[in-house]
Amino acid sequence: MRVFNILKATALAAALLAPNVALAADKVKVGVSGGDGEIIWQEVKKVAARDGIDVQVIVFNDYLLPNAALDAGDLDLNAFQHKPFLENQVKTKGYKITAIADTVVSPIGLYSKKVKALAELKDSAQVGIPNDPSNGGRGLLLLAQHGLIKLKEGVGILPRVIDVTDNPKKLKFREIDAAQLARSLDDLDAAVINTNYALQANLKPGRDSIAIETTKDNPYGNVIAAREKDKDNPLYRRVVKAYQDEAIRSFIKTRFDGALLPVW
Repeated sequence: MRVFNILKATALAAALLAPNVALAADKVKVGVSGGDGEIIWQEVKKVAARDGIDVQVIVFNDYLLPNAALDAGDLDLNAFQHKPFLENQVKTKGYKITAIADTVVSPIGLYSKKVKALAELKDSAQVGIPNDPSNGGRGLLLLAQHGLIKLKEGVGILPRVIDVTDNPKKLKFREIDAAQLARSLDDLDAAVINTNYALQANLKPGRDSIAIETTKDNPYGNVIAAREKDKDNPLYRRVVKAYQDEAIRSFIKTRFDGALLPVW
């Protein structure tokens, strides 16, 4: 009888305490870049919390450390890079990591102080593009996407000026350091400018560009990455679901005014 009463009292105490005891949340460490990436993931953290997930946002101000940390097991996921960058890191570093979800793209745009529409560009107009292979190629792809030029078949994501096969307006390309293109707009008819440099020059992609990348099938979309062995981890898939929630889509569109666009 005494044992029964002790068990009964223990059960009663557990029942009384249960409503006040919170279940431990699943913890996931995510490496992100400072600035916009951190802002978005603080919102994702709130959505994930409703599903019992504690997203621990680890901020990096370096583009090399997040993949090294993920590969080493110091992170569960990271979200800071576009697909070509990840593919290059895997190839050159031998990392066993892979993309598991799409996030956002920072669209590159064509800007001008002399015309307000693509159709107004005159023959032989001088168009600035970044002088590095990755961004220069991206700029040429943008011009091709909007019908200003045609590129050699199968050129991939790194076309060069010599790969231009058709140039109806006979545009004159000036290859300039990406960071200097916004400052060079006065001397050009138009220039392809990365979003980060455009924003520094008070140029907003959604407001000021005369041509901008589309989100559909954009090879420069950013991703959430995981170790290959964890690509189907159910907990990480729940984090992806939190990121791709409609509340996050709406937040990105409102908060960044076209500087970042969701690509899922």
